[in-house]
Amino acid sequence: MKLYLYIPKLLIIMFIIVVVSGCGYKPSAKYARNVLGNKINTSVVISSQNPENTVVIKDAVDTALVEIFHTSLTDSKYADTHLTISLNQPIYTPIQYNADGFVVAYRATIVLYITRESKTLKKRYISKGTYDFSVLPNAVFTDQERFDAIKFGSAKAISSFIAQVSAEGSRIE
Repeated sequence: MKLYLYIPKLLIIMFIIVVVSGCGYKPSAKYARNVLGNKINTSVVISSQNPENTVVIKDAVDTALVEIFHTSLTDSKYADTHLTISLNQPIYTPIQYNADGFVVAYRATIVLYITRESKTLKKRYISKGTYDFSVLPNAVFTDQERFDAIKFGSAKAISSFIAQVSAEGSRIE
């Protein structure tokens, strides 16, 4: 009895068992889509202190919803869920200094307050995102650096929101 003749058959049988049984993996976007629905409407509350940031956040939210959830953005009367997003004042914290004591890197902290409304439920979320960026020593950071910090920090905050909603969806299922 030669053992090496049985090894290929054993591997084939194990492969078939694994393929047939499957692992049961479901992407988190599926769970989030179960909670939010397929048609979503978004609105961003305009900040009187930073009105130009509203557009950046609205674009980041809409892009994340379409790319991650694969949902469609629609008018509020046709939507399964309406998301209202407001931005807290961005916080810029120095995180690195050079040898002369000048700030050379900042961390932007973006806090989003998101209200999810559906036909049967209204729920509030707080999502936080950070973005680190460097500046020249003894220089004030530019508007472009500030916009990028808000854009990328908001994208991370939206990812945090997606994780919260996905966790809710996994508990429901």
